[in-house]
Amino acid sequence: MGRRLSDGRGALVVHGDRGDVSVPLEIASSYRARTKGLLGRDSVEGAMLLTPAGGVHTFRMRIPIDVAYLDRGLRVIAVHTMKPGRLGLPRLRSRHVVEAGAGAMEGWGLRRGVRVSVEGG
Repeated sequence: MGRRLSDGRGALVVHGDRGDVSVPLEIASSYRARTKGLLGRDSVEGAMLLTPAGGVHTFRMRIPIDVAYLDRGLRVIAVHTMKPGRLGLPRLRSRHVVEAGAGAMEGWGLRRGVRVSVEGG
């Protein structure tokens, strides 16, 4: 990623088979923002990037979510859908995590091996 991101908004660009897909993005880089994440929300507009992050949980979440683990170069290591009340296994090479509403990532072409970039933030 090169530069340190701050809490705020931007765009997640998925560089996949379908060409570049741009998704509205919330960036959570402070401890407080990462801890809150998507807790207490009934829906997600776009995606949320937790950075740095190696794993997530869905305790106290109201909705199932898609979770993508990214390495240092913003390449997807793994993608999983998690129901509320679950603890995701940490990924050793993961440096960032993207969260979105369940099913959204498939529509964006976000899957293992795909590279993403972050604009703004």
